[in-house]
Amino acid sequence: MMSWTINSEVLTGLSILGVAYLWASRGRHGRAKGELIEPWRIAAFFSGLGLIFLALNGPIHDLAESQLFSAHMVQHLMLIVAPSLLLAGTKGWMFRPLLQIPGVAAIGRRLTRPVVACALFTVVLMAWHLPILYEWALRNHDIHILEHLMFMVAALLLWWPVLSPLPDWPRLAPPTQLLYLFVAGTPMTIVAAFITLSDDVLYRFYGEAPLQWGLSPLADQRLGGVLMWVPGTLIFLVALTIVYFQWAWKTEREDLLQPRGEAHGAI
Repeated sequence: MMSWTINSEVLTGLSILGVAYLWASRGRHGRAKGELIEPWRIAAFFSGLGLIFLALNGPIHDLAESQLFSAHMVQHLMLIVAPSLLLAGTKGWMFRPLLQIPGVAAIGRRLTRPVVACALFTVVLMAWHLPILYEWALRNHDIHILEHLMFMVAALLLWWPVLSPLPDWPRLAPPTQLLYLFVAGTPMTIVAAFITLSDDVLYRFYGEAPLQWGLSPLADQRLGGVLMWVPGTLIFLVALTIVYFQWAWKTEREDLLQPRGEAHGAI
């Protein structure tokens, strides 16, 4: 039976984020506008924190760190999904104190542009799956922490053009969101295909692991590639589906609210 190992640095970081969220939710910017945070947003934000906690503590973390490449891929997928929940749980006015820091508004506007955000995520994803960097992270705890932080920051930027709560750093229009999500999911498919279809063990660390849970190192690697390929693709497919139906619902609602004369071209 796997033990539950708790990493103090992860617990501390998540606690700080949780407290900061609760503090920001009671900030004067929201009160001045009379805006309250809906319960579903609070649930989404803390679900994101919970997903990060599960990814970086307990059995998934322990297996990923020492035994199974496939468990590591599950961990990475969780770290890519979690920022979308954090973004969905926030309101734009919660960022106002942050935007008052000199330079933050300008830098954030550039980094959250769709091309930049997608490119940064692609570079981070592909770079950290190169064997030399992957092995370095597995054998050096501090580098591994850096890797996970880069994954989460890159994923936050990736989701921003779709879920942005800030008019200053705006969302794409729904049709463009669909194209963006399709393009954004392509690099993960490429990396997953390379890993899955390889005839060689790419990551020696797992080849030397003392326990593979009945899997050969190559079988474990291929399982990890498939997990990255299929569930990873589904993440973007679900996002595409949600965007499409929200867009369709909004369009239909606007048509229903439009005066009949305008809708049919009054003479």
